[in-house]
Amino acid sequence: MTLFRHDIAVAAARIAPWVRHTPLLRLAAGELGLGFPLTLKLELLQHAGSFKPRGAFNRILSAREAGALPAAGVIAASGGNHGAAVAFAARALGLAAEIFVPKVTSAAKRARIEGFGARLICTGATYFEAFEASRARQAETGAMDVHAYDHPAVLAGQGTTAREFELDAPELTHVLVATGGGGLIGGMAGWYAGSAAVISVESVGCPTLHDALAAGRPVEAPVGGIAADSLGARQVGQLMFPLARDFVAEAVLVEDAAIRAAQRLLWERLRLVAEPGGAAALSALLSGAWVPPAGARVGVLVCGSNCDPATVAG
Repeated sequence: MTLFRHDIAVAAARIAPWVRHTPLLRLAAGELGLGFPLTLKLELLQHAGSFKPRGAFNRILSAREAGALPAAGVIAASGGNHGAAVAFAARALGLAAEIFVPKVTSAAKRARIEGFGARLICTGATYFEAFEASRARQAETGAMDVHAYDHPAVLAGQGTTAREFELDAPELTHVLVATGGGGLIGGMAGWYAGSAAVISVESVGCPTLHDALAAGRPVEAPVGGIAADSLGARQVGQLMFPLARDFVAEAVLVEDAAIRAAQRLLWERLRLVAEPGGAAALSALLSGAWVPPAGARVGVLVCGSNCDPATVAG
């Protein structure tokens, strides 16, 4: 695991000119109706509206360093946020990008991807179907695949989120993270490696890591609910699973109504617009799905903001 922490440190140096060191918001007990202080890492303020540029830049830049970046540019499948990140990174680095998304992807995320200059292809009912279509297209063009979560450089890039969180808030004992395909929580768990308890939070409609940990291996899980466009992977990545098995302390599930309530509270109290996946981790605390032990110093990653603001404030 020392090696993986080294990979994350290298990734942090590599991507530093291209990503934001996102701020913390420290809340006193009672500010969100909770009986304890809370530290939020505002990764929703990252370029392209989520943590995803960290992994995208690390994947592309490490390939460029190795002389392995094809002239055809990059290609990716995504529920939305990863696609926006890859499109953003490709534009910044002067590359062509094609992004495949499923039909469940919100209009706000589709517009974001196209706004960054990528070619958008909307196909299939699920992320997996969009991914299969992207693989067929990649075979035609020779573009480099930037996988949403199951690649070492992507994992290391996402792990830089935890490195920043620990640097800025070393006192934390528990960190709550929303989970989809597992790139973010895998990278974060690999960085903390037990020095803080990492808690996975998923929608009941997308229990991907929850089901994998119960089975002892990645297994197919349902994909549904309001957070499916960001947390809706059918199966967690093979590379992240050993990290989750060893270093994710608990995997909890939250109802869609709890996620909506967390979105509204973030807006009403803090004027933060978080998408459902971005509010999921906080919803575990607000709903009581996860209760911190006495004396815990809790941090929450607010990881995405790509949604129509009207759906939050309404």
